[in-house]
This record gives sequence, C-alpha cells and structure tokens, in this order.
Amino acid sequence: MIKLYDFPLSGHAHRVRLMLSLLDLDYERIEVALAKGEQRGEDFLKLNPFHHVPVLEDDGFLIRDSNAIITYLAKKYAKEWYPDDAVSSARIHEWLSVATKELSEGPGAARLVNVFGASINQQAVIDKSHKLFAIMNDHLGTNEWFALDQISVADVALYTYTAHAPEGNVSLQGYPHIRAWISKIETLKGFVGMPNSAVGLAA
Repeated sequence: MIKLYDFPLSGHAHRVRLMLSLLDLDYERIEVALAKGEQRGEDFLKLNPFHHVPVLEDDGFLIRDSNAIITYLAKKYAKEWYPDDAVSSARIHEWLSVATKELSEGPGAARLVNVFGASINQQAVIDKSHKLFAIMNDHLGTNEWFALDQISVADVALYTYTAHAPEGNVSLQGYPHIRAWISKIETLKGFVGMPNSAVGLAA
C-alpha cells in the first residue's frame, strides 16, 4: 500500500496527490501537523531529515521531494507520463527544473506570504512570477503541453503553483494560453484540486 505524508495546503504535496489521482492509485494519506511542528519531530525526521512534506512510501521504499515522487510514480505505474527516450526525458527535466526553481521562487513564494504569512518581499517575487509566466504563456502559444506532444509529469509539476498563483496576488489575466492549459488539466479524469482554491481562473 502506498502511503503519502501530506499537508493539505502544500502545493508540493498537492502535486503528488494530483499525480496519484490521475493514475487512479489507491493510497493512505497521513496528514503531518505542520503548525504543531510535527515535521521536525523525531518520527518524521526518520522519513525525511529535511523536514518537508511530501514523503511517499511504497512497500517500504521512501521517497522525498515532489518531483522525484511523481517521476517515480510515472515510471513504475504509467510510463506514458514519462517516456524513456533521451529527447523526452530531457524535455521533461527542463520543465521539472523550472518547477523546482523559477515556479517555486516566484508564484510559490508569493503565495507563501498570503497563505502562510512568510516574511518575503512579495512584490519582488510577484515581478519574478510575471517574467516566468510570460515565458510559459509564449511556450503554450505554440505547444499544447509543456514538455511533450502529450501530457506528462512536467505538466503535473507545473500545475499547482501556476493555478494557485492568484493566492499570492499574481494575476493570470494576461496569460490566456496558461489559463487554457489550466482548464485542460482541470477537466482530466481523476483531477483533484487543492483546498481553498476558489481564486482559480477568475483572479
């Protein structure tokens, strides 16, 4: 049985929940009480010494980091989401890197201010977010999906913090191709949203 150590409002954790649901995989969800510091407790540190969610356990195999987890799930359970050829792998990794750096440091960071009260210069990360979204929007102007001609783990990795950017005061109004891509993902069989996501495409 797959176990997911999770927190509902974590975009990284939602990334994994979304992948699990799109692949229609059964799993046990274990919520980590971040507000109580459970992620720094002895038991959780045995799972992830970096004290972050998500952590996934699959028949005793532990994986931390959301991109590593969704890649693992695709390669084990649904290889069409992560083709093995060199070109596809390279294209996917290009966008996984964007999800790790630019997306996290831009829209993800801006959201932290409003949702979790983080002490970050929000305007600076909002500006960074719009530079990123301009590039992403241009890319989607000539491509249906980010990495391949079909949906892949790259799209899953990019979805949550992009769709929830308005929670950090980053408007999506100027990015029609991004909004169309979000809509396509949200109509997929098995799509699950993240809580408190009412901002959506209208913001």
